[in-house]
Amino acid sequence: MRVGVTNPSVHFEENLVATFNLLEAMRKSISAKTIVFASTSTIYGEASIIPTPEGYGPLTPISTYGATKLGCEALITSYVHTFNLRALILRLANVVGPRSNHGVIYDFIQKLQKDPTRLEILGDGNQQKSYMHIDDCIDAILHATKTFLKSNKKADIYNIGSADQITVKTIAKIIAEEMKLTNVEFHFSGGVNGGRGWKGDVKNMHLSIEKLAKTAWKPKCNSEQAIRLAVRSILNEKIT
Repeated sequence: MRVGVTNPSVHFEENLVATFNLLEAMRKSISAKTIVFASTSTIYGEASIIPTPEGYGPLTPISTYGATKLGCEALITSYVHTFNLRALILRLANVVGPRSNHGVIYDFIQKLQKDPTRLEILGDGNQQKSYMHIDDCIDAILHATKTFLKSNKKADIYNIGSADQITVKTIAKIIAEEMKLTNVEFHFSGGVNGGRGWKGDVKNMHLSIEKLAKTAWKPKCNSEQAIRLAVRSILNEKIT
């Protein structure tokens, strides 16, 4: 999401324009009348209520990524009511798992493979967020979709995430442990705007998943378990 600082047109084109084009195709289609949209926790911005429920407002994203995703949600609900479509919007926490090629886990592994004695951490290390394993994410998407299709709602929104949070500093420690590294020196960049990793980085994120839990779904992994599973998968991929 840091690309939003250097080239915000990427998020505009890949989110807003792409979603508009899809909705236009649905409007003209005879059969494609339901959309399941992968949104993001960043649409909430810096929420004052943690864990943050779906009904929280006002929604004030602090990144171009979050802003364009929120714009997508608005486009979708407008098409639902104007052109008789149906829409399920899913606001995802940070998703981790195999075959990752970006994000905090991938970055830390890359850095430690180059220098196993020192790790630079963007921000102050106290950024605290919710992480969910890709298997839990897929399971939640399928469950929420089935629940929505059985309902008579025109549109609905669910948060999808884990039941807890974890700090960037703790993630660094977990990765060092899984890589069997000892005495790694952590160097914090200090970050921007109060210890963020970059401009637009939400420092404290934890979605409320109570609404989805009431439909008989819960994640199998907490944030730490999701991180450990993801680290092991990525390390195994690099070895093999």
